[in-house]
Amino acid sequence: MVHDGTVSGVEAASATGIHSLQLALVTGMSGAGRSTAARALEDMGWFVIDNMPPSLLPAAVDLVRHTPDIERVGVVVDARGRAFFEELSGAIGVLPQADVDLRTVFLEASDDVLVRRFESSRRPHPLQGDERILDGLQSERLLLGDLRANADLVIDTTALNVHELRRRIEAAFAEAEPPQLTCTVMSFGFKYGIPVDADMVADARFLPNPFWEEELRDLTGQDGRVSAHVLERPGADEFLTSYEELVRTVTSGYLREGKRYVTVAIGCTGGKHRSVALTEALAARLASEGVHTRTFHRDLGRE
Repeated sequence: MVHDGTVSGVEAASATGIHSLQLALVTGMSGAGRSTAARALEDMGWFVIDNMPPSLLPAAVDLVRHTPDIERVGVVVDARGRAFFEELSGAIGVLPQADVDLRTVFLEASDDVLVRRFESSRRPHPLQGDERILDGLQSERLLLGDLRANADLVIDTTALNVHELRRRIEAAFAEAEPPQLTCTVMSFGFKYGIPVDADMVADARFLPNPFWEEELRDLTGQDGRVSAHVLERPGADEFLTSYEELVRTVTSGYLREGKRYVTVAIGCTGGKHRSVALTEALAARLASEGVHTRTFHRDLGRE
């Protein structure tokens, strides 16, 4: 359609053979699962490029936008790029804003788990040189700090196996039109540590612990009896209402800023009763409001 002699952006792109592009930038700590994430995208039909120097990113995007059969591209960028990493922010800055839908995924894991993974594979860390694996990890964290802070989605793979990570990637990149906020509501146990990939952390330990009820002790928050015991306590409904309102409040702002994923982590002592029941209840409330929601019980089964 032509308006006052001006060709629309869609028609101009069509006339020049250029099409819009979905671009997933996969990065993060070495050993945190980038290869697994890349394979998951590839199996979903994405065209995946591994270990691309950031300086080549604009040229690659331009080439793909002229290739009719490729509309979704995943690019893995990691510490193997070393000096090239300084060029990444500049490369992202020159990408066409209107026609490239960029989402950045940062994979994270605790140092002790990453060390064990490297030791089990008998491979050196790419930045350790003549030092320890831990030294390489610390250098890498400094190198990737800004990228992690600005990532659209941070996934902590410390407690995930390869199948669980694949499911997280598949859920994150499932087709959803128009773009909307995806909220992950996660339960966890404070005694196992606060999730590093949480955007908001809530403490459910103000509620009575079903652990001290003998008939509920061996059950989980997914059981109706435990759920009723938790949700009927004073303050539980107000807690859920507050966090439902909070997610609703930030949704439009996150989408304006290009952030499509938010993780709300609800913790109790062991991640078995209160946090699980509240996670299920909050997710159900958000889903009823039209929020694309999924649940993840990080520590369920660890006791």
